[in-house]
Amino acid sequence: MTPPAEHLPVFVYGTLRPGERNHAAYLRGRITSTTPACLQHTLLYDGPGYPYAVETAEPALVHGDLITPIPAEYESLLAALDHLEDYSPGDPRNLYERVAREVTRMDGATTRAWVYVAAPLLAARLRAAGSPLPDGRWPI
Repeated sequence: MTPPAEHLPVFVYGTLRPGERNHAAYLRGRITSTTPACLQHTLLYDGPGYPYAVETAEPALVHGDLITPIPAEYESLLAALDHLEDYSPGDPRNLYERVAREVTRMDGATTRAWVYVAAPLLAARLRAAGSPLPDGRWPI
């Protein structure tokens, strides 16, 4: 993996959220904070035990959390998350793509963060045949 140009927090909206199955395994002892936040212009679709965020021009929100990695853990944590999400830069088989987006914290402030969104082929299938989750929250 090529290290990212900037160290950004990560917006999580599924199994990495506090209380969900991957939070402790991937994030315990590796983050400094968790802050409720939302991602605009994104719809959330249910997947096989986890959700997919799909970007849209529509006014829509996905609710989740902004996590801030411990600086010394940053590279290894991002590599672990890329592995969990089966993300490899430039691989057309990716289910997710890691992209930098503006995320809005509950106090109204915005922050650039890494977000794993559905890769283009999957996003097109979800838009054509999927049903967005109500209120942009997972689990429902």
